[in-house]
Amino acid sequence: MLSSGDAELVRVTLLTLRVAGTATLLSVIVGVPLGVLLALARFPGRNFMISLVNAGMGTPPVVAGLVVSLLLWRSGPLGKLRLIYTPTAMIIAQFIIALPLVTGFTLAGIGQLNPKLQDQITALGASRSQLFWLLIREARLSLLAAVIAGFGGVISEVGASTMVGGNILGRTRVLTTATVMEVSKGNFEIAIALSIILMLLIWFVTYALTRLQQGGRPR
Repeated sequence: MLSSGDAELVRVTLLTLRVAGTATLLSVIVGVPLGVLLALARFPGRNFMISLVNAGMGTPPVVAGLVVSLLLWRSGPLGKLRLIYTPTAMIIAQFIIALPLVTGFTLAGIGQLNPKLQDQITALGASRSQLFWLLIREARLSLLAAVIAGFGGVISEVGASTMVGGNILGRTRVLTTATVMEVSKGNFEIAIALSIILMLLIWFVTYALTRLQQGGRPR
């Protein structure tokens, strides 16, 4: 793939970041409030929902790819949307993969806070939204781990991306699917180069998230 030009390599790298970044962002928007709710609320079926989250954290990515494929296939219930083999389908699959990770880490982080903290904040007259943000602030280390786990889980997966994206040159090819393809061709040097780019991308994003969590203070 590298032989086809630097422009294609840049496109594949940017698509990798866009798909994984969008899926992670969506999983944070949904997963963090859900994790906080499961940690604080008491309602019928709570333990069942937590068990689903825990099971989802260990679900193979290919299962998510299969579910999305069945939904988006031409004969599937959402086939008319024509999303199969598109970046949108990849984002949906990766969102399903990241959501349990973000929710589970958030649940664990909020659950580790002092149980009396919620009562103290409420006693000071804080509203529900203020309580939510204060708890998020106290559990920011765990939430950072949740974001990193979600991002790492989706940017490194290949099975679901191949199933719903098709690894189409110029449309849905990302770094992981390109690496697998080059290995299958025996182009190990290109595969190694792609892997290095992928690892640098993961390191850069993780470093940026860590700096954000630390408030930009030098360490």
